[in-house]
Amino acid sequence: MTSSHLTVITGASRGLGRAMAEQLLQPGRRLLCISRHSDDALARRAREADAELEQWQLDLAEPVAAAERLSAWLATLDAASFDSATLINNAGTVGRIRPLAEAVPADLSQALRVGLESAMLLTAAFLGATKAWRADRKVLNISSGLGRNAMGSQAPYCAAKAGMDHFSRAVALEEKGPGAARIVSLAPGVIDTDMQVELRGGDPDLFPDRVRFERLKADGKLDSPQSAAAKVLKYLDRADFGSNPVADVRD
Repeated sequence: MTSSHLTVITGASRGLGRAMAEQLLQPGRRLLCISRHSDDALARRAREADAELEQWQLDLAEPVAAAERLSAWLATLDAASFDSATLINNAGTVGRIRPLAEAVPADLSQALRVGLESAMLLTAAFLGATKAWRADRKVLNISSGLGRNAMGSQAPYCAAKAGMDHFSRAVALEEKGPGAARIVSLAPGVIDTDMQVELRGGDPDLFPDRVRFERLKADGKLDSPQSAAAKVLKYLDRADFGSNPVADVRD
């Protein structure tokens, strides 16, 4: 089997990441999924689709080890065989929903490592390891409206997504000229995932905005992971991808 399109995606075991991974399993594609859990159903789907799939069970709260492993793995590949190479930083966590004054330091550290530090380190590893590749290189960071509009009791998540937006802007300034990678931090819309369940289940005394998420669900305003994944992947394929390093799928 010869794959000409390589995609690395984090947080691929559930929600939006799982839906994107499944839709990317097509002939001619090689997919590396990095998550805390492997997915037997996804592996079966890969075999049925005649696509190459590799799954790494890694905790992105340990981002240095993950980045080092990715860099070493990319160095083993036949770079000339790929027409495109894409990194999708999708992993994230809302952590414990509470005001910052009541946060547990270990929880804060984990939320920022998974949501921001891992994305930065994996992006650095990906860009460095593929710098000489002939492939069309892209980095897609899955951001959020909360990275652009603050919300109480969500400081670590807001900070991680805002940081993702801004480091994408910085990398876009660095990647110039022939062979440069294109990067976008993309808000995917409001999606009916486990994260939404966590937000709707937050303690109302600690999270007054809980009612907003309950209303989104009740009013049928949540996109399904499958529908959202199709929109995000369609954006990834746009000819003008990278022209705006911070974007919204609804743009």
